[in-house]
Amino acid sequence: MGWQAPNMDGRTIAVTGATSGIGLWITLFLARAGADVVLLCRDTRRGERIASALRAEVEGAHARVVRIDTSDLGSARAAGAELAGLPRLDALVNNAGLVGAPARREVSVDGHELTLATNALGHHVLTHEVLESLERTSGRVVWMGSMSAKLVRPSPDDLELERTYSPWRAYAQSKLVTHALGFELHRRLAERGSRVRSLVVHPGYSLPVLSPSVGELFTPPRPTALDRLQYPWAQGTDRGALPAVFAATSPDALSGQFHGPRSGLRGEPALSGGVAGVEGAGSRGTGGPGRRSIDPLVGAAVWSFATRACELP
Repeated sequence: MGWQAPNMDGRTIAVTGATSGIGLWITLFLARAGADVVLLCRDTRRGERIASALRAEVEGAHARVVRIDTSDLGSARAAGAELAGLPRLDALVNNAGLVGAPARREVSVDGHELTLATNALGHHVLTHEVLESLERTSGRVVWMGSMSAKLVRPSPDDLELERTYSPWRAYAQSKLVTHALGFELHRRLAERGSRVRSLVVHPGYSLPVLSPSVGELFTPPRPTALDRLQYPWAQGTDRGALPAVFAATSPDALSGQFHGPRSGLRGEPALSGGVAGVEGAGSRGTGGPGRRSIDPLVGAAVWSFATRACELP
């Protein structure tokens, strides 16, 4: 396969959205590397089935399930409290996300635009709850971004999209907010001399149909004509998971960096940019995070908005 994660024996890593898509592959690769994995998911019955299949696939794997609905800030707080009660936590991968935004604007149980709440605000709360645990292990927070973040100009006075909603904009702007939160967390950690790392990643152009079958864990869907048209630019979701695994495990992955597939759309995990003052800083063309994502003014504004929206101190 090429790059593989280093040995993670004795480490505990939590992954949101761990029971499907890219999150499932992130969890599998971490378990293969020896990490104790925590599957954060909405459906705990499915989570237990996936955890059982994971133990069957990976000899000696340790997996536990914690319920979270990232669109529900109360659920995110409860999940964070449960993670904080673990003996150790070495990394949190904020991967869960709503890709297909509703055709019409919907709100979460807390009254926030649903895609923003699911993809960004819930992870902001979860991260806040576990930072103290990550401080004890010099741990990491990995934020799953998207190339779509570069295609939208944020509306600072309308991040909830009350006036400018469209499904595409809802998704792209939620990922821009995710990027900005990840990079701003890096700045705040660095300012206080913390050893916790905050990194942002993206999976490139990843399709489930191009992924291999793995026991009872995953069977790729039957390819459609549209899938076949995308083959020249795409890779499997297994490959799309690698930048997140790299960011969560590699000693070479530094806080404030942005990682993705080497070619932008597909390939081995590679440094694709980052924020000022960090090795690899910048946007790095088609594979980079985009200049708005790394703008400290955008980061500060988004952090302030998200903190108020989530009622965090």
